[in-house]
Amino acid sequence: MLNLRLLAVSLMLGAGISAAQTPAAITTDPAADTANPPAMQSFQIPSHGVGLNALMYIAAGAGPHPVVVLLHGFPGNEKNLDLAQAIRRAGWDVLYFDYRGSWGTKGDFSFTHSMEDTQAAVAYVRDPANATKLRVDPKHIVLVGHSMGGMIAAYTAAHDPGIEGVGLISAANMADRAKLPAGIPAEARAKAMAAIAKGLAAEGIEPLAGCTAESLAADLAAHADEYSLVGQAAKLASRPMLVITSDDGLAPANDALVTALGDAGDKELKAVHIATDHSYSGKRIELEETVLAGLEYLGHK
Repeated sequence: MLNLRLLAVSLMLGAGISAAQTPAAITTDPAADTANPPAMQSFQIPSHGVGLNALMYIAAGAGPHPVVVLLHGFPGNEKNLDLAQAIRRAGWDVLYFDYRGSWGTKGDFSFTHSMEDTQAAVAYVRDPANATKLRVDPKHIVLVGHSMGGMIAAYTAAHDPGIEGVGLISAANMADRAKLPAGIPAEARAKAMAAIAKGLAAEGIEPLAGCTAESLAADLAAHADEYSLVGQAAKLASRPMLVITSDDGLAPANDALVTALGDAGDKELKAVHIATDHSYSGKRIELEETVLAGLEYLGHK
């Protein structure tokens, strides 16, 4: 019965998007505001002794604006900055940053560091001085994460009840892939860890510093239960959730999270499937439409 309810939600959201006119935030620039024009500021977010390279896309108007923290995946080739622009045109500020050891940010990359860096980014937005400077409303923070960023968004929000809503775009359940049976023999464990490392290396770690495929595999294995998508469901069920999947093989893990959220009593849960690849290469406009529609309830805007 639950799967039928989730299917109905997906179909209703999809029908609503297709039947409606394309949102103005995708097709039309905002009205001119000479006093408080849209802007972009670059800065560094302090995180464990390192400055994270960051950008804030600031919406037009005096604000304060609700804010989306946009989290990229592994290794982050698709940064989804077209989403940032569309979300800003819809009246939100958007924070994008690069985790430690990624894309020129100093430090060592790891999944654990990325979790910590996201917590530091949220704290930065909440700082009253930063919120004023960036025209942000720190009471209205939504996390939107793609792939690995989805895993990070789920974990961060589960441990921060002040996050208002969460959007997951093909969230990668990377930790569960690294979960090994208890008492596994040493030789079998070594083979399994080598396979995990090989898979990570195949995704491309060249933009990442201070890590190896083996160190990343060990990091995931050490936190397999802690970072599990389904494991966050009970703590996320009190918040609005948008779960978007594609034809990239990650849908079953996301569907399991949706089922767990529904079982935990989430009353504001929407699931949408878009028939495209992991980067949503052929469906960028549909992805923008879906995210913008989701933000209408994720942030209660």
